[in-house]
Amino acid sequence: MITRDDVLHISKLARVKLGDNEVDKFREGFQSILEYFEILDEVKDDVEPTFQVLPIKNVFRDDSIKESLERKEVLMNAKHVENGYFKGPRIVD
Repeated sequence: MITRDDVLHISKLARVKLGDNEVDKFREGFQSILEYFEILDEVKDDVEPTFQVLPIKNVFRDDSIKESLERKEVLMNAKHVENGYFKGPRIVD
């Protein structure tokens, strides 16, 4: 059972100033958290850990060499082009 003194001690450790109504609110919150942990303690130890609910498998495709676009066609819609390359904004002066 969490007491008001426990909440005040925790708030002092966390360097958080709480009002009287907040102390009661946090006491109830801490108590509900501890009650939830009691429920979790009832879980059997012989359960195999589950990391993924669904079986997940990486799907890879084979690398294949394909003909690329012509440079002129690639740069056709570029806003800024210089010497046959894309030109981006200057980042470092």
